[in-house]
Amino acid sequence: MTRARLLRRWAPVLWIAAVASSGVAAEGLLILHKADSSLGFYSAAGKLEKRVPVNQHPHEMVISPDGRLAYTTDNGTMRIEQAGTGGNTVSIIDLEKREKVGEISTGDFRRPHGIAWIARTGQLLVSTELPDKLLLIDPRTRAIVKKFDTQGKTAHMVTVDAKGDWAFVSNSSSANVSAINLETGDVTLIPTGPRPEGSVLSPDGKWLYVCQRDSSGIAMIDTATRKLVRTLDSGKGPVRIDVTPDGRHVVYGLLDERAVGWTDTRSGKVSGRVELPAALGQIVSLHLSHDGRTAYAANENMHRAYAIDLKAKRLKQEFQLEGVMGPDPVMEQPHH
Repeated sequence: MTRARLLRRWAPVLWIAAVASSGVAAEGLLILHKADSSLGFYSAAGKLEKRVPVNQHPHEMVISPDGRLAYTTDNGTMRIEQAGTGGNTVSIIDLEKREKVGEISTGDFRRPHGIAWIARTGQLLVSTELPDKLLLIDPRTRAIVKKFDTQGKTAHMVTVDAKGDWAFVSNSSSANVSAINLETGDVTLIPTGPRPEGSVLSPDGKWLYVCQRDSSGIAMIDTATRKLVRTLDSGKGPVRIDVTPDGRHVVYGLLDERAVGWTDTRSGKVSGRVELPAALGQIVSLHLSHDGRTAYAANENMHRAYAIDLKAKRLKQEFQLEGVMGPDPVMEQPHH
């Protein structure tokens, strides 16, 4: 597995059990509770072991490359549609001590949402909704290094290329992605279709796949030319997305259809789908296991988590979280 893919794998992901088949030792789960404003430490079987309070309504999370610290974007609202000034911090959690050890202020830039690592520099990228900005942050000094204007509306998820030269910010209210040169600040607006949200790079870095939440498609963008080249089919309302290690399929959570689907990146056609056992609620997160065989999703409103076997096309595990947690990003506890 490449260094870039390993770092991307620290993005929000739900692990239901230890990943023995991939050779990765899973000590348990990290589930970010959006509604409860906390980070939960779970056993591999889904039992809550400890909850660590963070600031109000965290949305996304990344882990430092050494696996010792987690960073959460404390947006301050439950939904991007909600009005309000929201929060302006990134919480820092020590994963060995299982406690919050600090926070980074985003100052006048409020409602932080997307977050990504730049592998080359060890810096963080954080998108903010009020105003629409992309912040370059040094996690060591806990200071903002640069501020970029996205030129779009409602900055949401952010993905960075493997070299750390370009960042791609989904602008949910302006139907485009901002491709931002992190050296010069130059911005190219790339049309994506209605309400772009989750995004992921292909393993070779040539393509950026972006969910069209208010449609039934996945925008496929050429990262070299920074142009939309085609739209792949999907179910209705794709919201978060990942890609298999061979780059052959993109896998996505379907918000209101309460399902997980996947599409062949060559043909552009849907090749699989698994319905999830929930009559209500919304699917808000999606990620793959390291070997790409299992998809993990969370139902925010019903406080449930799922593991889907992609080859067998079936749900293989489900568990109910205790209390009103509102699970969104979740990931494997790093092995030390």
